[in-house]
Amino acid sequence: MAAPAPSFESISRDISQGRLAPVYLLHGEEGYYIDALARRFENVLSEDEKVFNQYILFAPDVEPGQVIDVCSRIPVMSERQIVILKEAQAIRADKLNKLHTYVANPVATTVFVICCRGAVAKGKDLMAALKKTGAVVYESKKITDYNAPALIGQYIRSKGLSASQKALEMLRDFIGTDLSRLYNEIDKLAALLPERAEVTPEVIERNIGVSREYNSFELVDAVAARDAAKVFRILAYFRSNPKAVPLVMAAASIFNLFADVLTAYYAADRSDSGLMAELNLRNSFALKRIRLAMSRYTAAQTVEIISAIRNFDVQSKGVGSRQSDQMLFHDLMYHILSATGRL
Repeated sequence: MAAPAPSFESISRDISQGRLAPVYLLHGEEGYYIDALARRFENVLSEDEKVFNQYILFAPDVEPGQVIDVCSRIPVMSERQIVILKEAQAIRADKLNKLHTYVANPVATTVFVICCRGAVAKGKDLMAALKKTGAVVYESKKITDYNAPALIGQYIRSKGLSASQKALEMLRDFIGTDLSRLYNEIDKLAALLPERAEVTPEVIERNIGVSREYNSFELVDAVAARDAAKVFRILAYFRSNPKAVPLVMAAASIFNLFADVLTAYYAADRSDSGLMAELNLRNSFALKRIRLAMSRYTAAQTVEIISAIRNFDVQSKGVGSRQSDQMLFHDLMYHILSATGRL
Protein backbone atom coordinates (compact mmCIF):
# COMPACT_ATOMS: atom_id res chain seq x y z
CA MET A 1 0.00 0.00 0.00
CA ALA A 2 1.32 3.43 -0.99
CA ALA A 3 2.20 5.81 1.83
CA PRO A 4 -0.27 8.67 2.35
CA ALA A 5 0.65 11.96 0.70
CA PRO A 6 2.38 14.41 3.05
CA SER A 7 0.00 16.91 4.63
CA PHE A 8 0.51 20.38 6.04
CA GLU A 9 0.08 18.95 9.53
CA SER A 10 2.51 16.04 9.04
CA ILE A 11 5.24 18.27 7.59
CA SER A 12 4.73 20.84 10.36
CA ARG A 13 5.01 18.08 12.96
CA ASP A 14 8.21 16.71 11.38
CA ILE A 15 9.77 20.17 11.33
CA SER A 16 8.95 20.78 15.00
CA GLN A 17 10.45 17.39 15.92
CA GLY A 18 13.59 17.90 13.83
CA ARG A 19 12.80 15.11 11.32
CA LEU A 20 13.94 16.85 8.16
CA ALA A 21 14.32 15.46 4.65
CA PRO A 22 17.06 16.63 2.26
CA VAL A 23 14.59 17.99 -0.33
CA TYR A 24 11.07 19.42 -0.21
CA LEU A 25 8.83 20.63 -3.01
CA LEU A 26 5.96 22.79 -1.79
CA HIS A 27 3.69 23.62 -4.71
CA GLY A 28 0.05 24.15 -5.63
CA GLU A 29 -2.68 26.76 -6.07
CA GLU A 30 -3.29 27.58 -2.39
CA GLY A 31 -0.40 29.78 -1.33
CA TYR A 32 -1.28 30.07 2.36
CA TYR A 33 0.04 26.66 3.41
CA ILE A 34 3.17 27.02 1.29
CA ASP A 35 3.97 30.35 2.96
CA ALA A 36 3.24 28.90 6.41
CA LEU A 37 5.57 25.93 5.87
CA ALA A 38 8.28 28.20 4.46
CA ARG A 39 8.12 30.28 7.67
CA ARG A 40 8.52 27.11 9.73
CA PHE A 41 11.63 26.14 7.75
CA GLU A 42 12.99 29.65 8.30
CA ASN A 43 12.87 29.01 12.06
CA VAL A 44 14.62 25.63 12.13
CA LEU A 45 18.04 27.10 12.89
CA SER A 46 18.97 29.26 15.83
CA GLU A 47 19.68 32.93 15.19
CA ASP A 48 23.43 32.28 15.45
CA GLU A 49 23.26 29.36 13.01
CA LYS A 50 21.24 31.35 10.48
CA VAL A 51 24.10 33.80 9.88
CA PHE A 52 26.19 31.27 7.92
CA ASN A 53 23.76 28.45 7.23
CA GLN A 54 20.47 29.85 6.00
CA TYR A 55 19.91 31.05 2.45
CA ILE A 56 16.63 32.45 1.13
CA LEU A 57 16.84 32.69 -2.64
CA PHE A 58 14.34 33.99 -5.17
CA ALA A 59 14.07 31.95 -8.35
CA PRO A 60 13.82 34.87 -10.80
CA ASP A 61 17.07 36.34 -9.40
CA VAL A 62 19.33 33.30 -9.48
CA GLU A 63 20.40 30.70 -12.01
CA PRO A 64 19.96 26.97 -11.32
CA GLY A 65 23.73 26.55 -11.17
CA GLN A 66 23.97 29.15 -8.39
CA VAL A 67 21.24 27.37 -6.42
CA ILE A 68 23.06 24.05 -6.76
CA ASP A 69 26.34 25.65 -5.64
CA VAL A 70 24.68 26.99 -2.47
CA CYS A 71 23.01 23.66 -1.72
CA SER A 72 26.35 21.86 -2.10
CA ARG A 73 28.10 23.88 0.59
CA ILE A 74 29.08 22.40 3.95
CA PRO A 75 27.36 23.92 7.01
CA VAL A 76 29.45 26.14 9.29
CA MET A 77 29.30 25.28 13.00
CA SER A 78 25.92 23.65 12.52
CA GLU A 79 24.54 20.19 11.76
CA ARG A 80 22.73 21.41 8.68
CA GLN A 81 22.05 24.35 6.42
CA ILE A 82 18.65 25.51 5.14
CA VAL A 83 18.24 26.65 1.53
CA ILE A 84 14.79 27.97 0.55
CA LEU A 85 14.09 28.76 -3.09
CA LYS A 86 11.02 31.01 -3.30
CA GLU A 87 8.88 32.14 -6.26
CA ALA A 88 9.73 29.07 -8.33
CA GLN A 89 6.43 29.53 -10.18
CA ALA A 90 7.86 32.72 -11.70
CA ILE A 91 10.47 30.98 -13.86
CA ARG A 92 10.14 28.78 -16.94
CA ALA A 93 9.66 25.06 -16.41
CA ASP A 94 12.84 24.23 -18.33
CA LYS A 95 14.88 26.43 -15.97
CA LEU A 96 13.33 24.90 -12.85
CA ASN A 97 13.88 21.46 -14.37
CA LYS A 98 17.66 21.98 -14.30
CA LEU A 99 17.60 21.49 -10.53
CA HIS A 100 17.01 17.77 -11.13
CA THR A 101 20.76 17.08 -11.10
CA TYR A 102 21.01 18.21 -7.48
CA VAL A 103 17.70 16.66 -6.41
CA ALA A 104 18.85 13.31 -7.78
CA ASN A 105 21.87 13.38 -5.45
CA PRO A 106 21.27 15.87 -2.61
CA VAL A 107 23.76 16.73 0.12
CA ALA A 108 22.74 15.07 3.39
CA THR A 109 23.54 18.14 5.52
CA THR A 110 21.39 20.49 3.39
CA VAL A 111 17.64 20.95 3.65
CA PHE A 112 16.58 22.28 0.25
CA VAL A 113 13.02 23.68 0.02
CA ILE A 114 11.49 24.65 -3.33
CA CYS A 115 8.41 26.90 -3.03
CA CYS A 116 6.21 27.06 -6.11
CA ARG A 117 3.38 29.27 -4.87
CA GLY A 118 0.11 29.36 -6.78
CA ALA A 119 1.01 26.76 -9.38
CA VAL A 120 1.93 23.12 -9.75
CA ALA A 121 5.64 22.69 -10.51
CA LYS A 122 6.59 21.50 -13.98
CA GLY A 123 9.64 19.69 -15.26
CA LYS A 124 9.74 16.02 -16.21
CA ASP A 125 13.29 15.37 -15.01
CA LEU A 126 12.79 17.28 -11.76
CA MET A 127 9.59 15.44 -10.89
CA ALA A 128 11.20 12.09 -11.72
CA ALA A 129 14.19 12.88 -9.48
CA LEU A 130 11.93 13.95 -6.62
CA LYS A 131 10.02 10.68 -6.86
CA LYS A 132 13.11 8.52 -7.21
CA THR A 133 14.92 9.96 -4.20
CA GLY A 134 11.87 9.99 -1.93
CA ALA A 135 11.80 13.76 -1.53
CA VAL A 136 8.82 15.27 0.29
CA VAL A 137 6.36 16.65 -2.26
CA TYR A 138 3.42 18.59 -0.85
CA GLU A 139 0.67 19.91 -3.12
CA SER A 140 -1.36 22.70 -1.54
CA LYS A 141 -4.68 22.37 -3.33
CA LYS A 142 -7.08 25.22 -3.97
CA ILE A 143 -9.69 25.74 -1.29
CA THR A 144 -13.24 25.37 -2.61
CA ASP A 145 -16.52 26.94 -1.53
CA TYR A 146 -17.56 23.48 -0.33
CA ASN A 147 -14.70 22.73 2.06
CA ALA A 148 -13.95 26.30 3.16
CA PRO A 149 -16.42 26.32 6.11
CA ALA A 150 -14.83 23.17 7.59
CA LEU A 151 -11.35 24.70 7.35
CA ILE A 152 -12.58 27.98 8.85
CA GLY A 153 -14.21 26.08 11.71
CA GLN A 154 -11.03 24.13 12.35
CA TYR A 155 -8.99 27.33 12.53
CA ILE A 156 -11.54 28.99 14.83
CA ARG A 157 -11.35 25.99 17.19
CA SER A 158 -7.56 26.21 17.16
CA LYS A 159 -7.97 29.74 18.56
CA GLY A 160 -10.07 28.43 21.46
CA LEU A 161 -13.34 29.71 19.98
CA SER A 162 -16.46 28.08 18.54
CA ALA A 163 -18.81 29.09 15.72
CA SER A 164 -22.18 28.13 14.29
CA GLN A 165 -22.55 26.83 10.74
CA LYS A 166 -24.22 30.09 9.74
CA ALA A 167 -21.26 32.09 11.06
CA LEU A 168 -18.82 29.91 9.11
CA GLU A 169 -20.71 30.38 5.87
CA MET A 170 -21.04 34.12 6.46
CA LEU A 171 -17.25 34.38 6.77
CA ARG A 172 -16.75 32.35 3.60
CA ASP A 173 -19.31 34.34 1.63
CA PHE A 174 -18.02 37.76 2.68
CA ILE A 175 -14.28 37.12 2.55
CA GLY A 176 -14.08 34.32 -0.01
CA THR A 177 -11.68 31.39 0.00
CA ASP A 178 -8.47 33.38 0.39
CA LEU A 179 -7.15 31.69 3.54
CA SER A 180 -4.72 34.48 4.34
CA ARG A 181 -7.59 36.99 4.56
CA LEU A 182 -9.91 34.55 6.31
CA TYR A 183 -7.41 33.60 8.98
CA ASN A 184 -6.38 37.22 9.46
CA GLU A 185 -10.00 38.17 10.21
CA ILE A 186 -10.31 35.24 12.61
CA ASP A 187 -7.10 36.33 14.35
CA LYS A 188 -8.69 39.74 14.87
CA LEU A 189 -11.81 38.16 16.36
CA ALA A 190 -9.68 35.98 18.65
CA ALA A 191 -7.94 39.09 19.94
CA LEU A 192 -11.28 40.81 20.62
CA LEU A 193 -13.27 37.95 22.14
CA PRO A 194 -12.79 36.26 25.51
CA GLU A 195 -11.48 32.70 25.65
CA ARG A 196 -13.98 29.98 24.62
CA ALA A 197 -16.38 32.59 23.22
CA GLU A 198 -18.67 31.79 20.28
CA VAL A 199 -18.27 33.54 16.94
CA THR A 200 -21.90 34.38 16.22
CA PRO A 201 -23.50 36.15 13.23
CA GLU A 202 -23.89 39.18 15.51
CA VAL A 203 -20.15 39.15 16.29
CA ILE A 204 -19.32 38.97 12.58
CA GLU A 205 -21.74 41.78 11.73
CA ARG A 206 -20.33 43.99 14.50
CA ASN A 207 -16.63 43.37 13.86
CA ILE A 208 -16.34 42.45 10.18
CA GLY A 209 -19.35 44.11 8.61
CA VAL A 210 -21.35 41.17 7.22
CA SER A 211 -25.12 41.50 7.58
CA ARG A 212 -26.56 38.60 9.57
CA GLU A 213 -29.92 38.96 7.78
CA TYR A 214 -28.87 39.61 4.20
CA ASN A 215 -26.20 37.17 3.10
CA SER A 216 -25.98 34.14 0.84
CA PHE A 217 -26.59 31.75 3.77
CA GLU A 218 -29.99 33.37 4.36
CA LEU A 219 -30.61 33.48 0.62
CA VAL A 220 -30.03 29.73 0.26
CA ASP A 221 -32.38 29.13 3.19
CA ALA A 222 -35.05 31.29 1.54
CA VAL A 223 -34.61 29.52 -1.81
CA ALA A 224 -34.82 26.12 -0.10
CA ALA A 225 -38.09 27.19 1.54
CA ARG A 226 -39.29 28.73 -1.75
CA ASP A 227 -39.96 31.90 0.20
CA ALA A 228 -40.24 34.43 -2.61
CA ALA A 229 -40.79 37.45 -0.36
CA LYS A 230 -37.59 36.80 1.60
CA VAL A 231 -35.60 36.02 -1.55
CA PHE A 232 -36.47 39.34 -3.15
CA ARG A 233 -35.86 41.28 0.08
CA ILE A 234 -32.33 39.86 0.11
CA LEU A 235 -31.89 40.65 -3.59
CA ALA A 236 -32.92 44.25 -2.93
CA TYR A 237 -30.24 44.46 -0.24
CA PHE A 238 -27.67 42.98 -2.64
CA ARG A 239 -28.54 45.63 -5.25
CA SER A 240 -28.14 48.41 -2.68
CA ASN A 241 -24.89 46.89 -1.37
CA PRO A 242 -23.17 45.36 -4.42
CA LYS A 243 -20.04 44.49 -2.42
CA ALA A 244 -21.97 42.60 0.27
CA VAL A 245 -21.79 39.20 -1.44
CA PRO A 246 -20.17 38.16 -4.74
CA LEU A 247 -23.15 36.97 -6.80
CA VAL A 248 -21.16 34.22 -8.48
CA MET A 249 -20.37 32.81 -5.03
CA ALA A 250 -24.03 33.07 -4.00
CA ALA A 251 -25.01 31.21 -7.17
CA ALA A 252 -22.43 28.53 -6.36
CA SER A 253 -23.99 28.05 -2.91
CA ILE A 254 -27.43 27.65 -4.47
CA PHE A 255 -26.02 25.24 -7.06
CA ASN A 256 -24.53 23.14 -4.25
CA LEU A 257 -27.94 23.00 -2.57
CA PHE A 258 -29.72 21.72 -5.67
CA ALA A 259 -26.89 19.34 -6.59
CA ASP A 260 -27.33 17.77 -3.15
CA VAL A 261 -31.11 17.72 -3.55
CA LEU A 262 -30.82 15.90 -6.87
CA THR A 263 -28.40 13.39 -5.37
CA ALA A 264 -30.79 12.88 -2.47
CA TYR A 265 -33.70 12.17 -4.82
CA TYR A 266 -31.81 9.29 -6.44
CA ALA A 267 -29.96 7.98 -3.37
CA ALA A 268 -30.44 4.26 -2.65
CA ASP A 269 -30.84 4.99 1.07
CA ARG A 270 -32.88 8.13 1.75
CA SER A 271 -32.90 7.78 5.52
CA ASP A 272 -31.22 10.56 7.50
CA SER A 273 -28.10 8.47 8.12
CA GLY A 274 -28.05 7.29 4.51
CA LEU A 275 -28.22 10.81 3.10
CA MET A 276 -25.66 12.12 5.61
CA ALA A 277 -23.23 9.48 4.33
CA GLU A 278 -24.18 9.85 0.65
CA LEU A 279 -23.80 13.63 0.68
CA ASN A 280 -20.85 13.72 3.08
CA LEU A 281 -22.74 16.14 5.32
CA ARG A 282 -21.05 17.36 8.48
CA ASN A 283 -24.13 18.51 10.37
CA SER A 284 -27.86 17.84 10.59
CA PHE A 285 -28.68 21.47 9.75
CA ALA A 286 -27.56 20.92 6.16
CA LEU A 287 -29.75 17.82 5.95
CA LYS A 288 -32.79 19.76 7.22
CA ARG A 289 -32.21 22.35 4.50
CA ILE A 290 -32.06 19.63 1.83
CA ARG A 291 -35.19 17.94 3.19
CA LEU A 292 -36.97 21.32 3.13
CA ALA A 293 -35.95 21.91 -0.49
CA MET A 294 -37.14 18.42 -1.46
CA SER A 295 -40.55 19.27 -0.03
CA ARG A 296 -40.70 22.41 -2.21
CA TYR A 297 -39.12 21.23 -5.49
CA THR A 298 -39.61 18.03 -7.47
CA ALA A 299 -36.72 16.13 -9.05
CA ALA A 300 -37.69 17.49 -12.48
CA GLN A 301 -37.76 21.05 -11.16
CA THR A 302 -34.37 20.48 -9.56
CA VAL A 303 -32.90 19.41 -12.91
CA GLU A 304 -34.38 22.51 -14.55
CA ILE A 305 -32.93 24.74 -11.82
CA ILE A 306 -29.43 23.25 -12.10
CA SER A 307 -29.55 23.93 -15.86
CA ALA A 308 -30.64 27.53 -15.18
CA ILE A 309 -27.75 28.08 -12.73
CA ARG A 310 -25.28 26.76 -15.28
CA ASN A 311 -26.74 29.12 -17.85
CA PHE A 312 -26.34 32.02 -15.38
CA ASP A 313 -22.69 31.06 -14.90
CA VAL A 314 -22.06 31.19 -18.66
CA GLN A 315 -23.93 34.47 -19.16
CA SER A 316 -22.22 36.11 -16.15
CA LYS A 317 -18.97 35.60 -18.03
CA GLY A 318 -20.36 37.66 -20.92
CA VAL A 319 -21.36 34.77 -23.17
CA GLY A 320 -24.72 35.29 -24.87
CA SER A 321 -25.84 38.19 -22.68
CA ARG A 322 -25.06 41.87 -22.07
CA GLN A 323 -27.14 42.15 -18.90
CA SER A 324 -25.48 43.10 -15.63
CA ASP A 325 -24.76 40.40 -13.06
CA GLN A 326 -27.49 41.88 -10.84
CA MET A 327 -30.12 41.53 -13.57
CA LEU A 328 -28.96 38.04 -14.49
CA PHE A 329 -29.06 36.97 -10.85
CA HIS A 330 -32.54 38.47 -10.39
CA ASP A 331 -33.74 36.52 -13.44
CA LEU A 332 -32.14 33.35 -12.07
CA MET A 333 -33.95 33.69 -8.74
CA TYR A 334 -37.25 34.26 -10.54
CA HIS A 335 -36.59 31.17 -12.69
CA ILE A 336 -35.82 29.05 -9.61
CA LEU A 337 -38.93 30.15 -7.72
CA SER A 338 -41.18 29.60 -10.75
CA ALA A 339 -39.60 26.38 -12.04
CA THR A 340 -42.15 23.98 -13.47
CA GLY A 341 -39.94 21.01 -14.25
CA ARG A 342 -40.30 21.32 -18.02
CA LEU A 343 -36.96 21.18 -19.82
